[in-house]
Amino acid sequence: MLHQIKISEKPHFRTSVDVYDALKTVCSANSDIAEFIPLGKSEGGRPIAAAIIGRGPKTISLLAGAHSDEPVGPETLRIFILEGLKQRAQLSELFEKYRFIIIPHINPDGEAVNQAWITQWPDLAAYLQHTFRELPGRDLEFGYPEMRTENRLVSGLLTANGPFHLHASLHGMAFSEGAFLLIERHWIDRTTELQQQFVAYARQLGMRLHNHDRNGEKGFLYIGPGFTTTPEGRAMQAYFREQNDEATARLFHLSSMEFVRGLGGDPLCLVSELPLFDIRREMDDQGKNLPAAYLKFKERRPEILQKIAAKASLDEIIREFDIQPLDLETAIRYQLYIIELGLQAISG
Repeated sequence: MLHQIKISEKPHFRTSVDVYDALKTVCSANSDIAEFIPLGKSEGGRPIAAAIIGRGPKTISLLAGAHSDEPVGPETLRIFILEGLKQRAQLSELFEKYRFIIIPHINPDGEAVNQAWITQWPDLAAYLQHTFRELPGRDLEFGYPEMRTENRLVSGLLTANGPFHLHASLHGMAFSEGAFLLIERHWIDRTTELQQQFVAYARQLGMRLHNHDRNGEKGFLYIGPGFTTTPEGRAMQAYFREQNDEATARLFHLSSMEFVRGLGGDPLCLVSELPLFDIRREMDDQGKNLPAAYLKFKERRPEILQKIAAKASLDEIIREFDIQPLDLETAIRYQLYIIELGLQAISG
């Protein structure tokens, strides 16, 4: 099974430049089922690599790195390519049934900026002090088809290979109260088993579910504990227009999920949202389906940043909220399991 793939060395965060040649080499060594694609360069001149793996009748798109402070997704897809092709005999059925269009990191410039904390992982203070994330108007997830150079490159590859049966955009949350998965609204009723298996895997790992009912705000429709619908640029636009904020509304374009669905077919679209730091403390949400501890932590973030600036210890905060970094290999295997669940769902 995909999430049980053998990982040859202890996972660690790498950069797009670090793995570029390795991705090219492993695809070349398996050229009967794999093709390395030098997609182009980012705005900052960094290479963006893609790979097409498999020869099956169902086409799958896998992207990661849209938000540059979420490094687990890119590392997951790098392992998918590097280890998957090395273990192709064990995964032969997978590569016979599906054709994967994979871009491990669509945002290498943002990845470079975030190295200030990534190289110190899992230091909480380093993350809070140095994390960088693009604002609307620069946010690649809401930039399709061509808001930025990177969006244009990704859109071109997707258009050339669509329509798709499954699209997964691997994301993450800095902090959450557990596992969280976003499912495209057209597939809510067709993913009951997927949802059950996702919950079971969280329990197996001793994780809770991030339970956040936003009452449809910005188009996020609540499905149940641990689940909401995928983000849509059109819904974001509508939200800000309702606030009479046309300038902000214009900063949102299509999400990758909307773009892929626009290529035809009826693809299942998933967005993974696993935490870098798991908030284990339980607080009463008064029956409102809200992540009370998570929201309290967000409220106190300015105070925490002041502590960091004063070089004060965060031990008290860590104990108060029971903050634990999610083990990288665990997170990678969970991301792979989400892809696996998606494949099962589209295969009936």
